[in-house]
Amino acid sequence: MSSFDPATIYQSAEFQQELTAQRTFMARVFGWMTIGMLVTAVTAFALDATPTIRQAIMGNTGIFWTLIIVQFGVALAFGFLLNKLPAAVAAVLFLVYSLITGVVFSSLFLIYNIGTLYAAFFITAGMFGGTAIFGWVTKKDLSRMGSLLFMALLGLILATVVNIFLHSSGLSMLINYAGVLIFTGLTAYDVQKMKRLYAVGPAGSRIYNRTAIWGAFELYLDFINLFLFILRILGSRRD
Repeated sequence: MSSFDPATIYQSAEFQQELTAQRTFMARVFGWMTIGMLVTAVTAFALDATPTIRQAIMGNTGIFWTLIIVQFGVALAFGFLLNKLPAAVAAVLFLVYSLITGVVFSSLFLIYNIGTLYAAFFITAGMFGGTAIFGWVTKKDLSRMGSLLFMALLGLILATVVNIFLHSSGLSMLINYAGVLIFTGLTAYDVQKMKRLYAVGPAGSRIYNRTAIWGAFELYLDFINLFLFILRILGSRRD
């Protein structure tokens, strides 16, 4: 007769409760990320369908740089003021960022063939989804990899700035491939990091909701940047 071990049953129930809490939190994170992606996509397609409005926005240097500054300000707010932001404010900031990204992305329809845009999106979705699953299921601690990826990202930004003056096609392609590798890695790292933050506060609390929106913002940035680098590699522009 097999022995009865109450501790084993308790640990199993506790594990299942923890797993459920993690899944609930990650569902909130990916839910907000999906909303952000939809806002970006709808805005981009809407402006592509109304070229007069798009031209009025993108053709005005003042408006364009205002949008870029607002985006930068939102990123700074998430980076430095997250702990002070109410969840509602964090949600509004995220949606504003997604909206502005959609405005800027509407110009991509003028640069790339629609087939290239769709191909880049589906490749990005596949890579992002696969990497996110890896970040969720892996038992390996990716914290050290996160530090290395952050340093690599700083190097990528520096190389991009340098190439503005060099106009090197070879360096540009190297930057694009490096960008794909870096943001693929960051996706796995960020998913694992979010997975560990499920217990940041009681479900539905202000800190819980705020952290979920912050996680969505980080994963949204991973997806958007991965998409842009893949798009540049595919590089089929309009004639």
